Amino acid sequence: MNDPQHPSDTGARALSRRLVPMTGRDPEEQGRVSSPLELLFDLTFVVAVGTAAFQFAEMVAEGHAGEAVVAFVLAMFAISVAWINFSWFASAFATDDWLYRALTMVQMIGVVVFSLGLPAMFHSVEEGEHLELRAIVIGYVVMRIAMVLQWWRAARQSPSFHDVGMANIRWTVIVQAGWIVVAFVHMPIAAVFVAFGVLGAFELVLPVLTQGSAGGTPWHPHHVAERYGLFAIITLGEGVVGTVASSGDLLGGGDGTHWTWNAIAVVIAGVGLTFGMWWMYFMTPFGDILARRRGRGYLFGYGHIPLFIGIAGAGAGLHVAGLYMEHHAKISGTAVVLALALPVGLYLLMVYLLHSLLLSAADPFHLLLISLTLAVLLAAVLLAAAGVAIAVCLLVIMLAPFVTVIGYETIGHRHQQEMLRRLGTR
Repeated sequence: MNDPQHPSDTGARALSRRLVPMTGRDPEEQGRVSSPLELLFDLTFVVAVGTAAFQFAEMVAEGHAGEAVVAFVLAMFAISVAWINFSWFASAFATDDWLYRALTMVQMIGVVVFSLGLPAMFHSVEEGEHLELRAIVIGYVVMRIAMVLQWWRAARQSPSFHDVGMANIRWTVIVQAGWIVVAFVHMPIAAVFVAFGVLGAFELVLPVLTQGSAGGTPWHPHHVAERYGLFAIITLGEGVVGTVASSGDLLGGGDGTHWTWNAIAVVIAGVGLTFGMWWMYFMTPFGDILARRRGRGYLFGYGHIPLFIGIAGAGAGLHVAGLYMEHHAKISGTAVVLALALPVGLYLLMVYLLHSLLLSAADPFHLLLISLTLAVLLAAVLLAAAGVAIAVCLLVIMLAPFVTVIGYETIGHRHQQEMLRRLGTR
């Protein structure tokens, strides 16, 4: 049923230049899809994810894997939380009028500023003397100012959601003040990391603190699932970027027509791995599950953070492989393969874990599939340790997600249908 108060509906598009009351969207609205504004907003996060993945790959190739992992996890956590905050609010309250668009533009500016601060943060972690967060926090402040104004508007115009809106404003300001202190007050490096952990925990429990007693917000389950699917695709794009970065200098001639075996293997492995990870993600009907189990929204929303880290890390791992084959890396072949196998393994495990937890059902067949998948990844690492060419190892890693794809398309889909049937979902 169309809601005439929202300019995204056909009958109200002429009102798009007027302010629309932010009274909350219909969580059962038919045909709800991502808006062009949301897609434009996501493009700023392409830059953020790409910058984090590039810095991660460069640090790993230089032999600073431990520092690279720490910086990359911090960056991807901040990126994911910022995107999640906007996406869930938009699902519940988006009006797409001029004020909503203007505040979204302000958030996009904040994302760009945040992205510009990522190289300095990675460099500071590599040095180990301090954690440079000033530019990152400035970007976050810009984003959060816009979000506070959005919540103020929702609290003012939606009596039903006044309390949840004011709670979000209150806790957002408190947590953001903490980030400002951490970024601009000189503290020992150990204290900074402890403070980061505490504030990060507050970011994760923010929905519990703000929505528990108020009954939550009117988010749309299929819209939320689509938004996460689109962000997964954006993050998977780093696999394609990593493939291009890995194979560009492996061409035998300057005109791009003389292909070496390594270049061919990298292209096949990079595109094949990205495609397999995409196929695996969209085997689970997250929208249908959330429609039946809204209480699992928090698990779905924040459970995707390690999944996004795994996807972006896989793209960075392909970049590391390219640097190694171009003789620009200072690490061993085994370390190169681990740089790709570990994030791929994290991603695959998270897909299985989310599937099981959201459906509250365990399947012995899944245990078989994930065991075979991890065996493929282990085989690639062992081959690298035995001195097998990196190109061959990449092709072996490419096969990992297809273990699940083949298992699902042959047998697993029937198991999933039975789980959904017990849940009452088609």
